[in-house]
Amino acid sequence: MEAAAAIEVRRGGRVESRHHLRFCLAGADGRVRWAGGNIAEPVFPRSAIKPLQALPLVASGAAAALGLEAADIALACASHNGEPGHVGRVDRWLRRLGLGPGDLACGAHPPLHGETAAALIRAGEVPSALHNNCSGKHAGMLTLARFLEVPVAGYPTADHPVQRRILDSLRQLTGGAVAEPPAIDGCGVPTWPVPLRALATAAARFATGHGLAAAERDAAARILAACREHPWMIAGTGRPCTRILPHLPAGLVKTGAEGVYLAFLPEIEAGLALKVEDGAGRAAAVALVALLDRLGLLADGARRDLADLFASPLVNHAGTVVGEIRPAPGWPPAAGR
Repeated sequence: MEAAAAIEVRRGGRVESRHHLRFCLAGADGRVRWAGGNIAEPVFPRSAIKPLQALPLVASGAAAALGLEAADIALACASHNGEPGHVGRVDRWLRRLGLGPGDLACGAHPPLHGETAAALIRAGEVPSALHNNCSGKHAGMLTLARFLEVPVAGYPTADHPVQRRILDSLRQLTGGAVAEPPAIDGCGVPTWPVPLRALATAAARFATGHGLAAAERDAAARILAACREHPWMIAGTGRPCTRILPHLPAGLVKTGAEGVYLAFLPEIEAGLALKVEDGAGRAAAVALVALLDRLGLLADGARRDLADLFASPLVNHAGTVVGEIRPAPGWPPAAGR
């Protein structure tokens, strides 16, 4: 089934571009409740599965043994802005492990937060791996390596015990629907191809605990609670994940590169996975909000607080609004639950 033309970019009252999108809402039993486009073709979920990747960190006992706080667990699931509060917490976390920024294999990039990036330049400093949006996830992987008493060197490689634990969790959550071989994510760890249907099922199992062993069920609940308690940690100032989360009754949303989102929705015992075909992030958040709204999951005030995500302004270099990015007429289709 071809992906729908879901999101339009309009300029001067005309459609300038269209973004095609596929999505799936599924329950923990794998039953598809609502879908559009090809949900059987594997996609790279990228950072959208960070909460799933954090599951062994908590379920193994590593988080408790190393004294991680809820904010640390949220940061392990984050694609953060690299703001001082993110960077400082990762730095302190690594020090507790007897490690430092040089042990992070994620590489360095400028903070995603513009003001923080500008402040670094004014101070004559260069970004470190601490500023990488995935540094919290990597700190979690290093923590698991320490707990398992395995070498921290090589922890991003697919055959390292840390990555094998993560792969085992992904296979359990997706019902074995992980394709091989993996590719390499932007931060250097494996990214495994998974069909959208299986990703939605995995998100539902994570959100509800259905089908999980006791340790994994308790760990998933703790991760979900940590992210809801610390929404700023999972993204940062102005970011969609941080802004959307407080408008959900009980759930969590997580973005991934190349137009991917996962939503963990215990309020309806389901998971939602979406992929923008051309990888456009500008379309992904608009699509996610439209889907959540059609499901009736956004609280009162969401249309006011998230107005720029319901219809994202298209702004030129002079700061003038010249168009908008919004769902195409008739999209999303009638919702299933």
